[in-house]
Amino acid sequence: MLLALLAAVFLAVGIVVRQRATIDVPAEYGVSAVMFKTLIRRPLWWAGTGAAVAGYVFQALALATGSLLLVQPILVSALLFALPLSARLARRRVTRGEWAWAVLLTVALAVFVVLAKASPGDYAASLSTSAIVAVVCTVAVLACVVVAVRTAGWRRAVLLAVAVGVLFGVVAVLTKLVMHLLTHQGVLAVVTTPVLYLLAVLGVIATLLQQSAFHAGSLQTSVPTMLVLEPMIAVLLGAVVLGEHLDVGRWDAVAIAVATAAMVAGTIALGRDEGAYEEELEAAITKS
Repeated sequence: MLLALLAAVFLAVGIVVRQRATIDVPAEYGVSAVMFKTLIRRPLWWAGTGAAVAGYVFQALALATGSLLLVQPILVSALLFALPLSARLARRRVTRGEWAWAVLLTVALAVFVVLAKASPGDYAASLSTSAIVAVVCTVAVLACVVVAVRTAGWRRAVLLAVAVGVLFGVVAVLTKLVMHLLTHQGVLAVVTTPVLYLLAVLGVIATLLQQSAFHAGSLQTSVPTMLVLEPMIAVLLGAVVLGEHLDVGRWDAVAIAVATAAMVAGTIALGRDEGAYEEELEAAITKS
């Protein structure tokens, strides 16, 4: 629980700082080598990337002992930390409406964590199931990216956000597998499995696409899209591929479903507010 919250804090810092780093990059350089060459020269971007890496480390540590079904939804609380940080950097106050959504998201998370009791999976995914999941996810991501590079504005942002959500959901599942191997079979088993290297490749691709999504504009839709989709994909794959499931009664299941719906609503509302302020700030910088 604590490790997952620490992961959310650092992920929030990474999101806000990396968004700031792309604000003055011209729109025509989105999803291009030019944008990345520009960003790697900026200390601000490296600071945000360092925070994101720290968040991932805490996420991996949380997954070493915790279930995907519990850890991933907690990471949605990154918005609770991103909200005041973003407001501070933009020199504005958090509105009453934002605080109301933040309280709803906090209460929903608390209900989810208290009631959700995850049963561990067997972590021995069948080859056929893994192959089907890999093909479906690959096709979905490639389709989003191919269409995104041919569009602009909010459509590009949403399509890239969907690709990012899917990729980071897969990354979470692979991270759980790597940490399971590390804790049960040791370092040698980890470095000799192709899962570790697939995880590294997908992590880099997902990070680059996420940066492109931040830059594409319409953060009001891209931010909540990726934040909602990532845990949903991770939880779904955790159940289908790894065999994890919730062991709860009927009424607990109803309460968890309501809490999950409230978490989704709060995430979308706060993500749109955050995106709106980022776009206003970007517009002001462009005019100046």
